[in-house]
Amino acid sequence: MFAIATLLSLALASSPMMASGLMVKRSGCDISNAKITGFPTSFAAPSLKPSFAAVAIGVQNYTCGSTGTYTNVGAVAELFDISCLYGSSAFDTIQDAAIDIWKIAPPIFPAQEVIAILHSTNTPAVLGQHYYVTNPLTGQGVNPKWDFTSQGANAGNSNAFVVAAKVTGVSAPTGSQDIDWVDLKALTGSLAQEVYRTDTREGQPPASCTPGSPMISVKYAAKYWLYGGSVKQ
Repeated sequence: MFAIATLLSLALASSPMMASGLMVKRSGCDISNAKITGFPTSFAAPSLKPSFAAVAIGVQNYTCGSTGTYTNVGAVAELFDISCLYGSSAFDTIQDAAIDIWKIAPPIFPAQEVIAILHSTNTPAVLGQHYYVTNPLTGQGVNPKWDFTSQGANAGNSNAFVVAAKVTGVSAPTGSQDIDWVDLKALTGSLAQEVYRTDTREGQPPASCTPGSPMISVKYAAKYWLYGGSVKQ
């Protein structure tokens, strides 16, 4: 553990986040007037103001189908508040720093420990978790959930979650190795009414697989923007 921690710390020496010296306040900054850079024209424009901006690190999960190609069956990720970085170069590149560190961490190295090193000297501001649940309206299939009920300012607030459904997805402008940018609308929960996944890094599975092979998990990083909802910072 010491060796990997040392390696990660050295790798961050030139990180824009570390060089910026901007993390005076670590979480809860007002982003109501923040804008998504490179907003896809095919996405519906946000009708509300953003409430949360987060960087996520985690995994995309895939199963191998009978045709020999992978199918996405969900994701698991930790979300960390980056609202206080908005307007800085560190905000623009935080997903790159996150994936660089996450990629060199061994499989047994938890996502939260990676981000703790990314934040270096302070406890990272965890907003919550992202994972998939059974569709709460139909009882069939799965949908993504953002769950802030156990962390930070909203710990204990049973309404601090949102389960959403994808409206539109577009290929990442950074290349085929990165998962799609996605526009989603809320199904249930008070955390947000609209969710956007942007600035994705990695997460795509291999092009082919052997039918019957076990599920794989592929590391990724991304920004998540949560708009509207009655739950605030």
